[in-house]
Amino acid sequence: MPALLPQPTSLVPRAGQFVLSAGTGLTAPPAVADLVRELLGPATGFGFPPGPDIVLEVVDEPALGTEGYRLAVTPERIAAAGTEAGLRWAVQTVRQLLPVAAYGTAAQGDARWAVPCVDIVDVPRYAWRGCLFDVARWCHPVGFLRRFVDLMALHKLNTLHLHLTDDQGWRFEVRRYPRLTGVGGWRRESAAGHAREDRFDGVPHGGFYTQEELRDLVAYAARRGVRIMPEIDVPGHMQAAIAAYPELGNEPGTPVEVRTAWGISSRILNVAESTVTFVTDVLDELVDVFPFGYVHLGGDEVPPDEWLASPAARDRAAAAGLSTVEGLLGWWARRLAGQLAGHGRRAAFWDELLDHGAPAGSLIFAWRDAGKVTAAQAAGHDVVAVPQPYLYLDWAETDAPDEPLAIHAPLPLAKVYGYQPGGVYGVQGQLWSEYLPTAELVEWRAYPRLAAVAEVGWTDPQPRDFAQFRGRLAAHLARLDVLKVNYRPLDGPDPLSGA
Repeated sequence: MPALLPQPTSLVPRAGQFVLSAGTGLTAPPAVADLVRELLGPATGFGFPPGPDIVLEVVDEPALGTEGYRLAVTPERIAAAGTEAGLRWAVQTVRQLLPVAAYGTAAQGDARWAVPCVDIVDVPRYAWRGCLFDVARWCHPVGFLRRFVDLMALHKLNTLHLHLTDDQGWRFEVRRYPRLTGVGGWRRESAAGHAREDRFDGVPHGGFYTQEELRDLVAYAARRGVRIMPEIDVPGHMQAAIAAYPELGNEPGTPVEVRTAWGISSRILNVAESTVTFVTDVLDELVDVFPFGYVHLGGDEVPPDEWLASPAARDRAAAAGLSTVEGLLGWWARRLAGQLAGHGRRAAFWDELLDHGAPAGSLIFAWRDAGKVTAAQAAGHDVVAVPQPYLYLDWAETDAPDEPLAIHAPLPLAKVYGYQPGGVYGVQGQLWSEYLPTAELVEWRAYPRLAAVAEVGWTDPQPRDFAQFRGRLAAHLARLDVLKVNYRPLDGPDPLSGA
């Protein structure tokens, strides 16, 4: 049985093989044909000219949904049918059916490229299968973001949640407000060791992504079937923005620097109309870069102390008919969701908004625990389940002393794989980056647990069998070996000890 991951809805092995050759012809929609050549061409050296040997056909079959596909491999040909999105996933499946050398980047003239004969029908369980990647704490290079997208697509994950701003750095270029990146994109040092140690490295860190870089990333991801949802966290986690533009804060006469420590800042946005306009200006530029239908507006971890001490905030709360100053979180959410609606977009929020009047139609990311998933559903919201005890992949897999530094532990592979989200809109892994300053550490934390998230999101459990998954995963890791992914081994010592 082929070791496919995520596990297809239905797979029936057949006798025989289809063998690719230099003359193997391809018939497919142009974008899908380009993907075949891009993914399979480098290792095979084949150009896949037009022809009848691989036929990928767009069909309208309601049973396949928006991303499902049918794949039949016979000794004579490979045939797949589905939506264009589904055909992209079919290409990833064919790639997994090939020898692991298909993941290489150099042509291997002596290889035999045999695809085992199978019949597959494959439909994802959830519409949203994603991963959050925090680039605000550490500004990872655009080239690594592309690699990250490639690895997501390999696992049929369809949404990258890009956390672009936080107290420790602002990474999105806003042309109207250049100090957001010129000042807010840089901090003078970073925490060293665990946050509770109160040590610092004395090394400046910063950077940002231009709008053109992000447009290119969006297009690159789209060719692989991955959407990108940007996040601008408001009205908390905004110390970097307040450092750049002090008038946004509640104490504009007090100097504020980009935060160097991890944790929650007490610096939050004020409630002046000019500050609302500032943020809506930012969103106007953001939606021009990111065409996806959702924008995440954060709304988490907003200490109300500055509002409680502010006459202007108290007056704003009273004028808005709010019973408490804390209700200004919902006021902010409604104002910004309305701005996005004018662009034809929907707002997403963290689950704190459940307590403060999340706008109707919001997509809620339930993170604090599994109970918040249920609460968000009960409130009538679409929900992406991201509860930290199951899906916070920045947690260490074990609490062993040779694990690289992490905010918390343990979150073992088996617990990730065993998570049952229920009747939600989607599910995603979370990679907050306080303790992930390098690409190698990001991959170490992400894999293989993000592969487990991919299967939780794609495959309906009947029931879920961890031993069987682990067996397929062991074979799948050989593909990641060819790609030189710095994943955490299933067994064995930690090669990043002391990192």
